[in-house]
Amino acid sequence: MLPRSRYVVLATLLALGLAGGVGLRSQGPTGGYPRSDWPLAGGDRSSTRYSALTEISTETIERLGGAWVTRFEGGASSRATPVVQDGVLYLTGGANVYALDARNGDQIWRWQAQDGSGMVPSWQGVGLSDDLVFVGLRSGEVMALRRDTGEQVWNERVGSDPHQDGEAVTSAPMYALGRVFVGLANGDTGGQGRIIALDAETGQTQWTFFIVPRPGEFGHETWPQDSDSWELGGGGVWLLGTVDPELGLVYFSTGNPAPMFGGEIREGDNLFTASVLALDVETGERRWHYQVVRHDVWDADIATPLLLYDHDTGTGAPRKAVAAMRADGILFLFDRETGEPLIEIEEREVPQDEYQKTAPTQPFPVGVESILPDCSYWRDRVPPPFELSCSSYTPPMVNEHTIVAPNVPIPRVRVTPMSFSPQTGYIYAQGRAVVGRARRFEDPFHWRLDDNELTLPDPVGVLAAVDTRTQEIVWKHEMPASWLGTSGPLTTAGGLMFRASAGGQVEAYDAASGDRLWTFRTSPEGAIVRPGPASTYEVDDTQYLLIPMGAELWAFALDGEIQARGEPILDPFNGYERAQPQPTRTRRIETATLVEGVRGMVGGTRYGFDEHRFNPVRALVTQGTRVQFINNGEEAHTIAARDGSWSTDAIESAEWGYATFDEVGTFLYHCADHPWAIGQITVEAAE
Repeated sequence: MLPRSRYVVLATLLALGLAGGVGLRSQGPTGGYPRSDWPLAGGDRSSTRYSALTEISTETIERLGGAWVTRFEGGASSRATPVVQDGVLYLTGGANVYALDARNGDQIWRWQAQDGSGMVPSWQGVGLSDDLVFVGLRSGEVMALRRDTGEQVWNERVGSDPHQDGEAVTSAPMYALGRVFVGLANGDTGGQGRIIALDAETGQTQWTFFIVPRPGEFGHETWPQDSDSWELGGGGVWLLGTVDPELGLVYFSTGNPAPMFGGEIREGDNLFTASVLALDVETGERRWHYQVVRHDVWDADIATPLLLYDHDTGTGAPRKAVAAMRADGILFLFDRETGEPLIEIEEREVPQDEYQKTAPTQPFPVGVESILPDCSYWRDRVPPPFELSCSSYTPPMVNEHTIVAPNVPIPRVRVTPMSFSPQTGYIYAQGRAVVGRARRFEDPFHWRLDDNELTLPDPVGVLAAVDTRTQEIVWKHEMPASWLGTSGPLTTAGGLMFRASAGGQVEAYDAASGDRLWTFRTSPEGAIVRPGPASTYEVDDTQYLLIPMGAELWAFALDGEIQARGEPILDPFNGYERAQPQPTRTRRIETATLVEGVRGMVGGTRYGFDEHRFNPVRALVTQGTRVQFINNGEEAHTIAARDGSWSTDAIESAEWGYATFDEVGTFLYHCADHPWAIGQITVEAAE
């Protein structure tokens, strides 16, 4: 092991690119942003998703067209960020890893997982060194392939041995300083997330940092001391990390504790879940941390990758910073050497639930707005009997039926990466705003929460730019949530921000003003795709924009000749109707439902009896049908039309009542005794 002083000197040389290596050519804030290549999933180690290329710019954007498109072999679909080095691009899709010619998309090689092996690559992409491709696997392993042939070099288990259900490497591995850094997700099945450093040449584990501290370690006191609930722990590490070689630090964000909503069995703040972690790259020791949600019972962790940038202090001397966006759309900025907040953070009281042992306060940066709509947006949109709580931290309470809150139960700035442009000083992010019921079953290991009742307003998607100097939202666009997509923003020195929608449309915006300047449809109107994050690179003096669009990979360049596959949709709200689940054809509706929890979560598959959920919630009958309402619950229920046009008598347990539907249309009904229990019936015309 090198002495500390020599290590810092070496790290500095490496950061300046003087020691060679693919991961060392693009260092973001400390060594120049990527130009010809896009060597990491985040663009460079800073994960700013910013390129210094300027050929495609606000002046030339109208000339941008399809350069080539390739369909993934084997029927795969991808939403991984393509990484590009030396004219070759690499990405994952389904059970495959692809190497493609960056000039035309032709396949160079393909690695495919054997059926039943469980070695399915991460959906977020790969990492590169000079001669290896590093791949995270859902089997809790990391694999290295040769860049030129796709031949496997080594494979290392980074999770439990034997493999524990749910453990997976979901992030793109990150290569730096001779090591490969990955996070281990836990699938919310219990267990404990961790951060691992591997030797890049051999795959040998160098160190492991467990997110949930062991007995005797700093932070263990934030878990119950009279039980082993900490062993369930959670704190999965789902997303890409970042590295600052000059500081010798690696940064990751961590996930929620487990069980996700079972706060009653894990009293305390539950470190290091829902935190920003800065670890020593050489030893894995914690240098600093900040927990953005204490005792999380909302799945409200940091669910979008961190990014590093140089913070404009207004003095001419920028400050090394790390940015984290909490799942409620609040941006946190820290000095990345010390962890000191760059924005004052205050503690605010939040709604309490003694049963769930909630934390009395949560941290909020002073003067910082969420990119998601605030409570005033929802106030006139939430109908009775629901009551609006204006706190994102309304706990999901047992047997509470009427309380709804913004972004509860699951806040929605998730998974899609942010971008930072040094031109504008803005951070760009997207999220999904929703009003939902804050309710859960008594079983702490059971969760299946509705985020949208039949009468609650539709979710809304948001794309926004935040000024890191003032923390103000500079511009924002709203759209139907289903249009938002899984792409996330990319910015360039050409003054542009790119993204893709779930409707198959690629868009370019003026990064400073937010004006949309260009659109291109990769699929006909009505198609639904899951786009991946874009990357950009230069080969043969041509700049390309590259973006996975489901089963296809699209490349764009100036004067590209491939035509769009439809007219652009400039106003996705126009004519928008939220897709609804198909109704069940039946003439019998029960007043209560056995609800299955989310499979694979901690505690196994759990079941709960919902006294106030119709079965089915949506029914389909023919005009003139006499529908039987059966009370299979324990309480009396009176079924009535929401508009008061019909009603049954009170139906006792194990009894039934009837209503006949003669009018064609779709109608809402509820239990007059428990009006939060709402159902829908569609009546079609008789033949």
